Amino acid sequence: MEKPWLQHYPAGVPVNIDPSQYNRVIDMVEESFQKFADQPAFVFMDKSMTFRELDEKSMAFGAYLRSRGLEPGDRVALMMPNLLQYPIAMFGVLRAGMILVNTNPLYTPREMKHQFVDSGAKAILIAENFAGNLEQIIGETQIKTVILTSIGEMLGLKGAIVNFVVRRVKKMVPKYSLTNTVCFLNALKQGRKFTIPPFQGGPDDTIALQYTGGTTGVSKGTMLTNRNLLANMMQIRAWLMPVLQGHEGESARSLCALPLYHIFSFTVNCLAFMSVGACNILIVNARDLPALIKEWRKHKPNIVPGVNTLFNGLMNQSSFSTLDFSSLRISVGGAMAVQRAVAERWQQVTGTQLIEGYGMTESSPVLTVNPVDDTSRIGTIGMPVPSTEVGIVDEKGNPLPPGPENVGEIVARGPQIMKGYWQRPEATAETVKDGWLYTGDMGFMHPDGFFQIVDRKKDMILVSGFNVYPNEIEDVLAMHPKVLESAALGIPDEHSGEVVKVFIVKKDPSLTEEEVRAHCRENLTNYKIPRQVEFRTELPKTNVGKILRRELREKK
Repeated sequence: MEKPWLQHYPAGVPVNIDPSQYNRVIDMVEESFQKFADQPAFVFMDKSMTFRELDEKSMAFGAYLRSRGLEPGDRVALMMPNLLQYPIAMFGVLRAGMILVNTNPLYTPREMKHQFVDSGAKAILIAENFAGNLEQIIGETQIKTVILTSIGEMLGLKGAIVNFVVRRVKKMVPKYSLTNTVCFLNALKQGRKFTIPPFQGGPDDTIALQYTGGTTGVSKGTMLTNRNLLANMMQIRAWLMPVLQGHEGESARSLCALPLYHIFSFTVNCLAFMSVGACNILIVNARDLPALIKEWRKHKPNIVPGVNTLFNGLMNQSSFSTLDFSSLRISVGGAMAVQRAVAERWQQVTGTQLIEGYGMTESSPVLTVNPVDDTSRIGTIGMPVPSTEVGIVDEKGNPLPPGPENVGEIVARGPQIMKGYWQRPEATAETVKDGWLYTGDMGFMHPDGFFQIVDRKKDMILVSGFNVYPNEIEDVLAMHPKVLESAALGIPDEHSGEVVKVFIVKKDPSLTEEEVRAHCRENLTNYKIPRQVEFRTELPKTNVGKILRRELREKK
């Protein structure tokens, strides 16, 4: 496939990276521990943890796991929101040669059971808020080692107050009964008595089972190797280096609102940013926008990764526009499409770009990003990151030439593409063909190598033989001043096969169905205009803010 993007690559960004300069992710991380020892690595509720402290504590956690009889290759689940405990445990697991199983803490017992049984997890670090759910299903899993933690466990005296509020005032910790557990701090204390025995690890070893979001079906464990994550870490770092380099020797500060267990934040915040000494400001609940704005005001971040719903939600808080944006260099949107109206408004309010990137769990995750210079293009997902090929193919897998008239499936290959799905060779063979990842997303390539995503293949609506892409409708609705959020999907129709239905959360209570249709008639051809409009107080979302069209489809 042709690579027209190389002629338009941002200045200073290498065409290729070399992940082989490190054998394992942890080798690169340990280098950062030494290089940035006295700098803050993570901040949570004003408690700062340096790279040196993270080094010491993660070593103790890894040693504790080995002392409990766990071996390299065993799976260890982490289930908590953004806390200081997460990076400690994450790097501890990797240092002990085990495989990390990131788990969404909002999972129901049924979803937990699926992931723990499927992965064969033998140990778990879980926030006490979710222990009641674990109690219901632990007997049906292989989990024998349970480490419990609390929101305030790493915060000293302040932590006792935080825990009192969480447990007694807000009643966020349901009753549970789990035997043979240990609290996180005790695990660290015990771990300091031991060392991690040496073990052989290589670039092709699976080090993380990252489960797909399940927005389009059954959640599958994506096997990500040392090489996959090293490559993507280096690709992101190379692309964003102009904004990651601090002023006057200061490290960059990133507002980490997305959960670290999600692949976007896992690779971008926990790995790439850390590898250059950046400090991550952890936000425990990104849906509490006033609290998030308070942290923003306090720390003045330089870079803000997020999703469209987060950026949109922030701008609808009156206090957001009063923030000092002079330190902000760039904002990066991923995990779902960034709407043009949101990106344009963000630039007006903050004076900085909101650049869109693209990827998926199966690609560790980043495949393409918009340039961070003035060549960024709103409405596109940018260009392939170094050492990555991206193309557009038809239904038979034949390459399609550039141009908006040639919409096809987006395919990609590079060192960040997964090893495969855990214990699912058939699903792997359907998704990765001859080294190419078939993304299931529809898009096209501009002649200069910028890519534009149109929609999920599975979400495409077919109206009387015409393809209708929900993202286009949602983009138009986002332009209406009375619309806060929207989702579009196809519903059966005896005349045209399918028609468009939209679900809308109002920004202004006066919004009517007729206003919605009139706005769509102005901006969309007739067959794309919604035939049904349903107003909702909220839309179902994943924990990172991606709207779940599947759930709307099931409940409509």
